[in-house]
Amino acid sequence: MTDITALHALADDHNITIDRITCPKSKSMSLSMNGNCYIGIDKDCIGSEELARTAHELGHCETGAFYNRYSKHNVISKLEYKADKWAVQKLIPYDELSEAFEKGYTEKWQLAELFGVTEQLIERAVYIYKAMYSQNT
Repeated sequence: MTDITALHALADDHNITIDRITCPKSKSMSLSMNGNCYIGIDKDCIGSEELARTAHELGHCETGAFYNRYSKHNVISKLEYKADKWAVQKLIPYDELSEAFEKGYTEKWQLAELFGVTEQLIERAVYIYKAMYSQNT
């Protein structure tokens, strides 16, 4: 299981700067500038929310999924999906999620607690994995 320390280590290894900032509206953000990636996480984000948001923003950096304020909605949606997919695969690997289901973890709150993430990210993981694996059947 990936924790916040591991995400920060990955960021350090890839020369990605993560700073705690005041960002109450969006809670987190990432940007690419001059070949470098920067992430801002709101100071009030802690625990599972900090982990999920950090992974999502790293997903933008790792996949190059950046957009600007003039991007069309469908472009933004695709890039957000790409960042979510990276975060889900990093924090909630498919085989570990399947194993949790087999052990009887079926409620969102149980899975969120088990993986140390938000219920929203669990919902996103189920959606992403369903889309990924239904294409292969």
